[in-house]
Amino acid sequence: MPGELLEDRVIVEDPAEASTLQNRGSFGSPRSGGGLELSLLEAVYLAESGRLEVRRRGEPVSMRELFRAASVAVDPFEIRYLVYRDLRQRGYVVEERAAPLDFQVYPRGGAPRKTPAKYWVAARSERAVFDVGELFDRVSEAASVRKTLLLALVDEESDLTYYAVRDAEPKGHRSKATLAAPAVVYFLGDRAMVADEAPAKALHDAGFFGKIVGRRLQLSLLETAYLLKAGLVEVRNPDTDRPIGLARLLREAKAAQPDFRLRLAAYEDLMDRGVIAKTGFKYGSHFRVYEGDPETTHAKYLVHALPKGHRGMWPEISRAVRLAHGVRKQILFGEVGMGVRYVKLERVRP
Repeated sequence: MPGELLEDRVIVEDPAEASTLQNRGSFGSPRSGGGLELSLLEAVYLAESGRLEVRRRGEPVSMRELFRAASVAVDPFEIRYLVYRDLRQRGYVVEERAAPLDFQVYPRGGAPRKTPAKYWVAARSERAVFDVGELFDRVSEAASVRKTLLLALVDEESDLTYYAVRDAEPKGHRSKATLAAPAVVYFLGDRAMVADEAPAKALHDAGFFGKIVGRRLQLSLLETAYLLKAGLVEVRNPDTDRPIGLARLLREAKAAQPDFRLRLAAYEDLMDRGVIAKTGFKYGSHFRVYEGDPETTHAKYLVHALPKGHRGMWPEISRAVRLAHGVRKQILFGEVGMGVRYVKLERVRP
């Protein structure tokens, strides 16, 4: 089937052949008066699969020349083409979209103007910047029209990894903690301790705070700050027994952990949602999060807090998603700004 290369598109003039491409794969856009206009992504795919012979002024165009023309016209052609090709080979009908997204994908057996699109797809190189603000924007846009956002990451060996991205609203069943009287907590530098057995047990039972070690209760600095704000503890110097106020505790905690305020904002938000947040250090994240009793249930989420406007690299995200999948948990990234909003990334095979 011949097609004429004209700058950034290929024209199939013959109405019968154009109709075949439209009916078997929904390729191209019909032209007034007959024929079909193909994008260069479509033309390369069809030429590569032997369904299209591309010409220029009547002379055959080699695959090398066609790839060169596409690389000049489409940026970044190779990344977008690898994703387009893979989705087509999986049996999907794929339409190109304007930036910042790349494709609109219809379910197998579906077609434009007949069935709703299933996915919005963004094609990215593994070397692209992970921009959390942009990610939330794309998720919101997709959710507003009931589409699933897929991120298609292309690695340096041209293998593809797909991530489904969705908003997340973690919620749990924890009741608000109460105590008959504030527990006395001693500040130990990088953690804190309730030394007396009775208040230690009462505080632990009130919301699964800390860890019982012998007859004492060890608290993290995040738990200590949270409890002090809530009026459930008094923090004291272990040497002088003098009280330590919130401002000083926050200064000391930040000196021990520079991103303490970021983590505290995320921790407070999670606890206010009724979940129970514990350290995620063993899993390479900030928190592991339980919907119920951590002594009888497994953590459902791993949560990593990011500052508003965070920009990182995709290999970091890939590691986090892969590890969470390996331990049967969901990974959430929480953007900390005026509040905290969460997005879930899940590795999928479309």
